[in-house]
Amino acid sequence: MTFGRVNPQFRLEDQGIEGLGNVYYNLMEPALIEAALKRGEGTLGKGGAFYVSTGKFTGRSPQDKHVVKTDSVADKIWWENNREMSPEGFDRLYEDMIEHMKGRDYFVEDLTGGADPAYSIKVRMVTELAWHGLFIRHMLRRPERDALDDFIADFTVINCPSFKADPEKHDCRTDTVIAMNFDKKMILIGNTEYAGENKKSVFTLLNYLLPLKGIMAMHCSANHAPNNPVDTAVFFGLSGTGKTTLSADPERVLIGDDEHGWSDRGTFNFEGGCYAKTINLSAEAEPEIYATTSKFGTVIENMVFDPETFELDFDDDSLTANMRCAYPLEYISNASPTALGGHPKNIIMLTCDAFGVLPPIARLTPAQAMYHFLSGFTSKVAGTERGITEPQPTFSTCFGAPFMPLRPEVYGNLLRDKIAKHGATCWLVNTGWTGGAYGTGHRMPIKATRALLHAALNGSLAKVEFRKDPNFGFEVPVSVEGVPELLLDPRRTWSDKEAFDAQAAKLVKMFADNFEQYVPYIDDDVKAAAIG
Repeated sequence: MTFGRVNPQFRLEDQGIEGLGNVYYNLMEPALIEAALKRGEGTLGKGGAFYVSTGKFTGRSPQDKHVVKTDSVADKIWWENNREMSPEGFDRLYEDMIEHMKGRDYFVEDLTGGADPAYSIKVRMVTELAWHGLFIRHMLRRPERDALDDFIADFTVINCPSFKADPEKHDCRTDTVIAMNFDKKMILIGNTEYAGENKKSVFTLLNYLLPLKGIMAMHCSANHAPNNPVDTAVFFGLSGTGKTTLSADPERVLIGDDEHGWSDRGTFNFEGGCYAKTINLSAEAEPEIYATTSKFGTVIENMVFDPETFELDFDDDSLTANMRCAYPLEYISNASPTALGGHPKNIIMLTCDAFGVLPPIARLTPAQAMYHFLSGFTSKVAGTERGITEPQPTFSTCFGAPFMPLRPEVYGNLLRDKIAKHGATCWLVNTGWTGGAYGTGHRMPIKATRALLHAALNGSLAKVEFRKDPNFGFEVPVSVEGVPELLLDPRRTWSDKEAFDAQAAKLVKMFADNFEQYVPYIDDDVKAAAIG
């Protein structure tokens, strides 16, 4: 049977997906929560938040993500970074998944990706779990109800956690699979309940489609000055570097916390919600995000809670360090109602340096910005991916390699051209360690990071004295009001200066070795910005 609101000419059977049980189209949040409770998928928590556990998959499975190698994409995809799947393997996967789905109930949400209607895409999400429907209603953008009457999706995503792939038959790595077929406009997800795979599959899709139209797709958060969208800032960074925390500045308007595009019209959010980490979240440090954890419909993922009071434990990471909450943008009081901004005036590249070498902030030339963007240095933090239990230094090009289907130079050249055209100022901000490496030093004080960012965004930082960093060549402020001067010189924060020099030399070499792969594809000015 069919329930809910849907284009009568665009039901699943019109797409060749037949034989299912009950199909629920475009249920709204209360109905999805009611269905999820009846199905035993989670617990209704304080304020109407919905508590769920995702089982053994508490993070993404990037090694199980595949792109179908068809003639139309064979020369475009960055195959060193994306696993292949044959068209025949995908066809068998699709047939077996649909057969598995027969007789079972499914939830369909017709949504859009992209706040700018000139560049948005229509996405149909077919989910086995009702709470996945709730999650993706938060994370993508919800059309007006009347628009559903003639909604026809550009791409369809089918997520079936109870289905296990057959690596030999389906041409994939394990029984967990995320398979993207750009020709058939279809994404299949199996054998993982982690909801982040839903949103990141759509992000990967936009990262393929938009750059081919000259639009920069960015793994970043964004905000703008009050009543002044022209004064926009974007914050590049991998999970755990502070994208959500630092963009949720009460003195600025939040455009979005994770995924954006930069077109000739300006900046636009891909999403309609936020997916924030909740480990050690506090009402004092991040009151707005904290408040969402007890609001109706917020999805609370993999958090320990008191079985009597339903109080969440923000410090207990026994399930995972990657505990999260997903909520609609409007739950943040200073969120932009349009999710649109101007051309970025400031570009901040966030890195979590587990070596304790990088300064808390540095100013980059355009060539240095492209160098650090392509390098994408950070430390993967605990829980974001399966198997990560402590910070691991890594290079993730464009600060989002797992979501980049095209070669990194495509994104790097787009960023360089847009910086040149619109005159953005670029900064590298280290939210990682100071006073020593991981295990010896301590995390960069958030108060200092916020003070430095405020100075960068209000223009006062440009007026202070800078020194040239001897290891990386970028400019570092000597003194900034409200920030301990010692913190601005990482070497001085180490008690063992020789140990710092050795650690810095090690990191410099890691940068140089990693960047060798890009040298054949970049301009001379970026080569000159390379270190080592």
